[in-house]
Amino acid sequence: MLMINLSILLIIPLITAVIVMVCQNANQVKWTALLGSVAQLGYSSALMVHYISDRAAGNTAQMLYETRYSWFSKMNIEYYVGVDGISVAMIMLTAVVVLTGILISWNVQKMVKEFFFLILLLSVGAYGFFISLDLFTLFFFLEVAVIPKFLLIGVWGSGKKEYSAMKLALMLMGGSAFVLIGLLALYFNTDTGGGAHTFDLLKIAHMQIPIAAQRFIFPLMFMGFGVFTALFPFHTWAPDGHSSAPTAASMFLAGISMKLGGYGCLRVATYLMPEAAHEYSWIIILVSTIAIIYGAFATLMQTDLKYINAYSSVSHCGFVIFGIGMLNQTAINGAVMQMVSHGLMTALFFGAIGMIYERTHTRQVAQLGGLLKTIPFIMTVFVIAGLCSLGLPGLSGFVAEMSVFMGAWQNPETYNRTATVLACASIVVTAVYILRAVGSTGMGPIKNADYLNFRDAAWNEKLASATLIICILAIGIAPFWLNNLVSPDTQLIMTNVTRTVILK
Repeated sequence: MLMINLSILLIIPLITAVIVMVCQNANQVKWTALLGSVAQLGYSSALMVHYISDRAAGNTAQMLYETRYSWFSKMNIEYYVGVDGISVAMIMLTAVVVLTGILISWNVQKMVKEFFFLILLLSVGAYGFFISLDLFTLFFFLEVAVIPKFLLIGVWGSGKKEYSAMKLALMLMGGSAFVLIGLLALYFNTDTGGGAHTFDLLKIAHMQIPIAAQRFIFPLMFMGFGVFTALFPFHTWAPDGHSSAPTAASMFLAGISMKLGGYGCLRVATYLMPEAAHEYSWIIILVSTIAIIYGAFATLMQTDLKYINAYSSVSHCGFVIFGIGMLNQTAINGAVMQMVSHGLMTALFFGAIGMIYERTHTRQVAQLGGLLKTIPFIMTVFVIAGLCSLGLPGLSGFVAEMSVFMGAWQNPETYNRTATVLACASIVVTAVYILRAVGSTGMGPIKNADYLNFRDAAWNEKLASATLIICILAIGIAPFWLNNLVSPDTQLIMTNVTRTVILK
């Protein structure tokens, strides 16, 4: 029986990154990175299987596979890791996106070692963030995931890459600053006895943080993490960052990095400060509804395929915050499922856009047309990603968004239901821009004679696309396994929220 040690999730990409840097040629680098990403996916899959088995066997501990080492004892900072169902879902998402991102990047020619090294370093930051139960350690890994993004866009990007990289780094660092201030304020409002404070997430969850402190800390935390999830009005880094980033970086940015924000809003802000979450919920619902509607209409105005996907991500990630703001289990389940679904869908979308751009050297919808005749596999992938984005039944997007809507409608207040109706209406706008982009790009006459000479997807592109499509179908056709994986842990969050309502 395999013993699960969560630190191996960090060790695998770290060792792979070191080996990559000593490889002799680009071919060795690519195969080393690929084998390392396969190992990540293999271990993540084993973790999920063991987790489900242990839960089925009756293990009711809040977190499994915990490891704890003292890091800086004077401030009670620890390397403390563990997972629940929500963490396991995010870890699996990370492993899938990293593997497919490396496959899609097979033709990278510039500074190949450094490129794959940074992709692997990004995965270390994401895994560390999702398994951390010490808030200082969680913040440390959040920062690990920022700098590689700046370099990937600034060095390997296109268009206004320096501007986009700097804008992304400054805005995410700004969000990190808010998170850090909030974490320190939260730390100094904890008391473990004798005046000692703690960063231990589970201990803080069982403390009664003074409501006055919560009113100050919660907006800092939620706003800080909200920057990472491109929450309106802090979303402006996302379209520029995605448009300039290389394909794998776009896949990682939208597929994983934006989920760090949603996870932080749920796991840290809402779970640890439920009274403030109740007080600010109307603002969260308002801002997320604006993000959903604004993102949809802004996407409608775009003519560049990457900008279309980037602005649609602002809208779709708005559903994550919308579900969290509703503060009931069905909506929060939907928010977690939306994080996973959007991560897979947007990675597939950016992958397909990257494949199209590599051949046509344009992302302008007006310059494309008839590609379904010349590159049928790639365009089929593009269509599937689009249909998932607009919420076609049988694909993951439908399940996730319907769960959010059903949970949101359970709140009988007129304010909440009005917001729900407005959020639902965005689906119509989504259908318009997706069908227009898919139709203009794939259908109709071939607008450039050079398009007739294109080769369709290579083996690496087919493998990456198929992996993501299988995952999307696995959630869309049989969503209950994911719902059952995360439900006990969203119930624990709701228990904390409900307990505070009863106390009030």
